[in-house]
Amino acid sequence: MREKIVIIGGGFAGLQLARHLNNNPKYKVMVIDKMNHHMFQPLFYQVATGRIEPSNISFPFRKIFQKSKNIQFRMTEIKQIIPAEKKVIGEEGVFTYDKLIIATGCKTNFFGNQKMQHLTLGMKNTQEAISIRNHILMTFEKMIIERKASDDGNWNLVIVGSGPTGVELAGAFSEMKSQILPRDYPRMNFSDLNIILISAGDKPLESMSTDSQDAAEKYLKQLGAKFMKNERVTDYDGETVTMASGNSIPTTNVIWAAGVTGNIIDGFNPENIVRNRYIVNRYNQVKGYDNIFAIGDIAYMETPKYPHGHPQLANVAINQGKNLAKNLKKKSKKEWIEYEYRDLGSMATVGKHRAVVDLPKFKFQGFLAWYFWMFLHLMLILSVRNKIAIFFNWMWSYINKDSSLRLIIAPAGSNCTEQ
Repeated sequence: MREKIVIIGGGFAGLQLARHLNNNPKYKVMVIDKMNHHMFQPLFYQVATGRIEPSNISFPFRKIFQKSKNIQFRMTEIKQIIPAEKKVIGEEGVFTYDKLIIATGCKTNFFGNQKMQHLTLGMKNTQEAISIRNHILMTFEKMIIERKASDDGNWNLVIVGSGPTGVELAGAFSEMKSQILPRDYPRMNFSDLNIILISAGDKPLESMSTDSQDAAEKYLKQLGAKFMKNERVTDYDGETVTMASGNSIPTTNVIWAAGVTGNIIDGFNPENIVRNRYIVNRYNQVKGYDNIFAIGDIAYMETPKYPHGHPQLANVAINQGKNLAKNLKKKSKKEWIEYEYRDLGSMATVGKHRAVVDLPKFKFQGFLAWYFWMFLHLMLILSVRNKIAIFFNWMWSYINKDSSLRLIIAPAGSNCTEQ
C-alpha cells in the first residue's frame, strides 16, 4: 500500500515538493491550502500598482495537478495537528497521514499591534495586493470629487519597511505618480503627493551589499520618493502615523512591509518552535518526530553556515522542497542527503532601468541589473501562457509608460464601493 503524504501549504516549498513527487508510485500525496491557487509573491507589488493582472501570477492547484495520478488537492485551512493520531484538523474536515509536511510559509508581522493590523495594508497574498490597488485608486477618485486640501493625509502614501517589498513598492508608486496619474487625473496637481518609505535602519535593503543599498537610496531619490531612516513606527490611528522619535505623518494610506512571521499551527509543544518557526534537523524533520517535516519559511534549521537559521527566501524554500523530495524517493534513510543552502544572491528593482543585484562573486546595479531582474523573474513564472502575458504587459508599459490595469474591483459592501 502506498504511503500517504499530506502537504500543508502550496507556496514555493510545498509546490516544489509536490511536483517532484508527481506520479511517484511510492506515495499518495494530498496538498492542502486555504487558497485554491499558488501565488508568485515576488510580483505582488506589480499587482498592487496596477502593472499586471492577479491571474498572471496565480496558478490554480487543480490545473497544476490536472494530469497527476497520485496528487489530490483540498481547499481548507488547517487549524490543528494531532501528531499522536497522525491527523490534521481543517475547517472542512479531518485528514490522516503517514508523513506530514508543513509548508505554511509566513504572514505579515505586525509585532502584536492589533490596531496596526486592522488599519494598515499588508501584502502577503493576492487579495491583499488587490486591496492595496483598490484602496490607492479609490483614494484618488475620492480626492477629485472632494477636492481635499493638499496637506491632507490622502496626499501621503506611507510604506513601512525598507526591504525588497518596501523598496519595490516605493519605486513603482513613484513612477505611477510621475508618469500615469497626471494623465488619468489631468485636473489634479500631484506635486504634493508624497511617497514616503520609512526604515528602522540607516539604509534601504539592509540585507544586501553596501553598494546596492547606496544605489537603491539614490534611485529612490531620483524618482522623488522620500526615504526616512532610523525611524520606528509605534502607532497608527487611521489618520496619523506616529514614530518613536516623536515625528508623525498625516496619512490615510499605509502599507505595512516591515517584516514577516511564521504561520504556526496548533499542536506542538513550545520546545519544537523558535521565533515562530519549527525546529528541524538537516533533513527537515521537525524536532522529536520522524514522520513530520517542515520546509521553507516555516522551518528553522541551524547549520555551520547559518547558525541562526536560513533567511526566509524563495530560493531556500524551493531547494528544501526539492531536497526533501529526493530523500523521500530513496530506498533507505541511510541514503538521505542533508540540506545545504547555496546562496545564489539577491536582487531588487526600484523602477525602470533601476535595480540592484548581489551575486556571490560580483554585484552590479542600474539598467543591466534591471534587465537581469526581469529575465530571471519571467523564467520563474510557471506557465508559458503567463510568461507571455507578463512579457507583453511589461513591453507595453516600457514603450508607453502606461498600463490599462487600473481597475477598482472590490466585493459588494466593501469600503471601496461606498458612495
